[in-house]
Amino acid sequence: MEQIIILAGWFGVFSVMAFGAFGSILGCAKAGQTACGAMLDTDEGHGKFIGLSAMPSSQSIYGIVMMFILKDKIALFNAHPEFAGAVFVIGLLTGLVFLLSAVYQGECCASAINASKTKPEVFGKSVAPAGIVEGFAVFALIMGIIMAAVIK
Repeated sequence: MEQIIILAGWFGVFSVMAFGAFGSILGCAKAGQTACGAMLDTDEGHGKFIGLSAMPSSQSIYGIVMMFILKDKIALFNAHPEFAGAVFVIGLLTGLVFLLSAVYQGECCASAINASKTKPEVFGKSVAPAGIVEGFAVFALIMGIIMAAVIK
């Protein structure tokens, strides 16, 4: 049983990064596809469409940061297997937030691209929802760091 708990801890360390990357893939793909379509319909402003389509990639970075924080707890697993369970929960839940945040941020970016291709003056305002969604990923990162700090 103890080995299963330790394995779950390892899963938590890896899953936070993997889920963040998976969400970034989906979010960037959605926004990127929309950017490609918008570039066919417009003669200028392509750079902002491409830049906006990369916005969901930040959740991969958050996942990597959290993975490095959680991996430092692995050395404690043999002496305290219950820490592996805590790492599992922190990694899994934080990773799921990163995944969902990146996917929905991609949707927001796609909407911003669609809105600004016909009305370029709304570009700045239309990016705000994507920034708000990003904020929730940052909140999850901060809470994950705080919870991981408790494991000593």
